[in-house]
Amino acid sequence: LRGHFDRVIFGQPESTRFLQQERRGFPRRAGGHGSCIRAGREGRPHGCLCPIHPGSCRKVTWGPAHPVGSLERVPIKMQHFIMEPLFNAVLFFFFPSNQIFIFENNIYYCAHVGKQAIRVVSTGKEGVIFNGLSDWLYEEEILKTHIAHWWSPDGTRLAYATINASRVPTMEIPVYTGSLYPTVKTYHYPKAGMENPTISLHVIGLNGPTHDLEMTPPDDQRMRDYYITMVKWATSTKVAVNWLNRAQNVSILTLCDATTGVCTKVGEMSQMNEEPIFSKDGRKFFFVRAIPQGGRGKFYHITMSSSQPNSSSDNLQSITSGDWDVTKILAYDEKRHKIYFHSTEDLPRRRHLYSANTNGNFNRRCLSCDLIENCTYFSASFSHNLEYFLLTCEGPRVPMVTVHNTTDAQSKNGLEPCNSPEKSSQAGHRDVAELPMQILKPATFSDTAHYPLLLIVDGTPGSQIVTERFEVTWESVMVSSHNAIVLKFDGRGSGFQGTKLLHEVKRRLGLLEEKDQLEAVRTMLKEHYIDKMRVGVFGKDYGGYLSTYMLPAGEENQVFACGAALSPLTDFKLYASAFSERYLGLHGIDNRAYEITKLAHRVSLLKEQTFLIIHATADEKIHFQHTADLITHLIRAKANYSLQIYPDESHYFSNAALEQHLYNSIVNFFVACFQVQDKLPMAPLKEEEDDD
Repeated sequence: LRGHFDRVIFGQPESTRFLQQERRGFPRRAGGHGSCIRAGREGRPHGCLCPIHPGSCRKVTWGPAHPVGSLERVPIKMQHFIMEPLFNAVLFFFFPSNQIFIFENNIYYCAHVGKQAIRVVSTGKEGVIFNGLSDWLYEEEILKTHIAHWWSPDGTRLAYATINASRVPTMEIPVYTGSLYPTVKTYHYPKAGMENPTISLHVIGLNGPTHDLEMTPPDDQRMRDYYITMVKWATSTKVAVNWLNRAQNVSILTLCDATTGVCTKVGEMSQMNEEPIFSKDGRKFFFVRAIPQGGRGKFYHITMSSSQPNSSSDNLQSITSGDWDVTKILAYDEKRHKIYFHSTEDLPRRRHLYSANTNGNFNRRCLSCDLIENCTYFSASFSHNLEYFLLTCEGPRVPMVTVHNTTDAQSKNGLEPCNSPEKSSQAGHRDVAELPMQILKPATFSDTAHYPLLLIVDGTPGSQIVTERFEVTWESVMVSSHNAIVLKFDGRGSGFQGTKLLHEVKRRLGLLEEKDQLEAVRTMLKEHYIDKMRVGVFGKDYGGYLSTYMLPAGEENQVFACGAALSPLTDFKLYASAFSERYLGLHGIDNRAYEITKLAHRVSLLKEQTFLIIHATADEKIHFQHTADLITHLIRAKANYSLQIYPDESHYFSNAALEQHLYNSIVNFFVACFQVQDKLPMAPLKEEEDDD
């Protein structure tokens, strides 16, 4: 492999979740496509090096082989391999000499290809102490990536997190297949109220003798137990760190000196993972924070922080304002004094690309509005020199990509469009209590016919299900092939509509979401083309919690004939500490919120509704324990339920065949439900004959 590093990339984003599962010992079935040079020890897959060819690394099978350089002599299990600094692997290539790799949670550094690797961090312990990598909690709920190390811009320093899970209770996952007797996989999983992993941030100097320095956390009594939610280098010697207390109501943004370890508070961030954008000298930066905007509460807007000469405090200026959200800051052009960002200024369900001046009156301009016909949902990425940007149209039309000059967004060059099928459904939008609703109707829709109604719920606080992104999903099959009408609705607790709406569900999950979703359904039931006897509901994860919560709704005048839940949350004290405590408070201090949100209190109301539960037995995120607990209550309630399991499969299904089986099962369940209900309107006629 020597001399070919300019042709490989490491740890593709779409495969990182599989890498994390392998580190924890979860089974990974063969699958994926593309040509890969693999890294790891035979029989213990842990890495993959992929040639850069279009589409060759979309999905990665982690398999056996040997690492490169001086380590060719010893086969090892490599957890992670990365060059510094990692640029966009699709558009921009950087050919550095420095490399690091992580083995047994220790970090190794190699100054040049072929040189002897040096172990620069040696405190790691597999499955317990993580250096430069996330444990389960940080990957899934905090950092949202398995990577927990960050190169300085000049490549002379490496910041890395040390996550110690030694005091965190372990979860045991049974593995039923592949051996005569079942085996058990264990990993540290903090549930609500239990011990959390501890975290510290370190910086190693790699230019000369290595020196490890820990960054000092804020001196604040509220930060005795904290998360690190964001790390971003501002300059080659300054690193920005966001600290969040365990109760998740205090967030402190600091700028840490990589040469001394001293961290200075520079502000407070409202979003956990949003990275600030810095000027080259680090004296000015931009970040998103919640700003009051009237009766709808706060909205997320760009704030510019500028350091002042001879002053210990920074000057803060709001670049944007209004009852809409900035969803992401993309780039800062110092030469032109412009900041680029995505926002919902047009409508919450849309995403457009905007620029704003960072001096003068902060004028902003929409760069994507009316640019491409029938496209209102965009994402963008900028070249390193900010001369060009890629603009991806994500819907409602079939996705396409265009290349634009930053100085003239109207001029564009089209790239080959995505090979995606045309959407066969028609989408209409309407409001209930001024909240967004999306209705998918068959292409052959007639208002003289009668259609079943399927409600799709997500409801995860801060999420958004009603958007104008192009999608072809199993719900599309229900619409196009089975003449169902699909309804989606963003009620209280959803994102991008102000913090007042978002925070209303805090400490009472399920209660307000049910009211809003039922209001949307009942509004649809007033339409004469909806068959009131054929109404179903589906949700996954938190949406599975809501679909189960809502299924008995209506009591005597029940609304739903059937419902399905995929990997449902059933009891928040059984779930990850960071998520449950964010919305229900610290378990053990006041447990009332946990008690009233249990699904056990709801399933006793189930009558004749048919209910399908689907769960993988090796689900490492929402354990099968949730479903097992739910089933005990369903049996007591004599509920009409069926259970479908996927033995030894994880939360994120690992191959297309399993996913196809899963979605076929869901479609078949609702098709059967809606067909059986055709006979129900005959029941009243029989009663009239008896009366005669």
